[in-house]
Amino acid sequence: MPAERMLPTPEAEAIVRLARDFATRELAPNAAEAEAEHRFPRAVFTKLGELGLLAMPFEERWGGGGLTYEVYLQALEEIGGAWASVGVGVSVHGLACLAVANHGNEEQRERWLPGLLGGDLLGAYCLSEPEAGSDPAAMRTRATRHGATYRLNGTKAWVTHGGQADFYTVFARTSDDGRRGLSCFLVPADAEGLHPQPPERKMGLTASTTASLVFEDVEIGAERLIGEEGDGLSIALAALDSGRLGIAAVATGLGQACLDCAVQYAGERKTFGQLLIEHQGLAFMLADMAAAVEGSRAMMLEGARRRDRGLTFSRQASIAKLLATDAAMRVSTDAVQVLGGAGYTQDFPVERMMREAKAMQIFEGTNQIQRLVIARQLRRG
Repeated sequence: MPAERMLPTPEAEAIVRLARDFATRELAPNAAEAEAEHRFPRAVFTKLGELGLLAMPFEERWGGGGLTYEVYLQALEEIGGAWASVGVGVSVHGLACLAVANHGNEEQRERWLPGLLGGDLLGAYCLSEPEAGSDPAAMRTRATRHGATYRLNGTKAWVTHGGQADFYTVFARTSDDGRRGLSCFLVPADAEGLHPQPPERKMGLTASTTASLVFEDVEIGAERLIGEEGDGLSIALAALDSGRLGIAAVATGLGQACLDCAVQYAGERKTFGQLLIEHQGLAFMLADMAAAVEGSRAMMLEGARRRDRGLTFSRQASIAKLLATDAAMRVSTDAVQVLGGAGYTQDFPVERMMREAKAMQIFEGTNQIQRLVIARQLRRG
């Protein structure tokens, strides 16, 4: 059964319905084959851009949809539930655009945002490095000023859309002043000296390309510095709060899809003369799965509503990401169990979704890092 939603306006209902219809018609039927072939669905992102589904939470004056995060995340949930790789991609593209939207000057916004948000250009977010994953202050990639240009050298790791994107939001060190020495740049994918590496061989999300990027004397104009020198860490962390809500939405959608598959199977399959869903042991498992999914959605929306009202939402974003991705892992595993032997085969999507759920506990800050963020905020009061 589809998620029950209380959307604020008829326009919001129409947007979420558009996302659901596209997900049902275009995404779900093609996900398994593309994942099996490790085929990046670039044409899907172009279509999402044409429908306005890549630009949902950005201001209309820059070509965005002007939607609240409360609405955007529920549309993203529908996309992620149909095809997690695409849902993650939509979230990452939005993450890559946030730096310009929130911290760029007016000239940068007017110059770049219409193209970034329209779907013709796909973005990626370059923060992690081989020796600096959960600790961005340990970053080694360096940007050196040479008059009107910067020259970038270093390696970025675990880049979603690496080698597929048209632009990269890149964080690099501009001084040795620890956490205050990082800066943010918008780097075009065709910059000379930028070398995407072969994609990582992953256990899930195989249609979503993840790769390292090597920067060898990549020269860009100083106008591609976003914010001021030294603003990079604050820009990165602010964007990650929103990105964590995006991953929470994708994880919630994945959990809902697993629940729906398990309920349908349990309502059709009989053992010992009864439908599976009539056996108390399995019925209770399904009830726990439903509670986990709806709890994830509630926390995700709490973070979204705080963001929409201009309130601090960092702790709520970390809680939502933690709860939703842990729930997705548990619910997908339980869905495989409900289906029994059938769940362990590729005839049903739950085995693929179980592999996909694991990644969500790792990226956008591991769930151990989320617990650290939450605990630190509790300590500060």
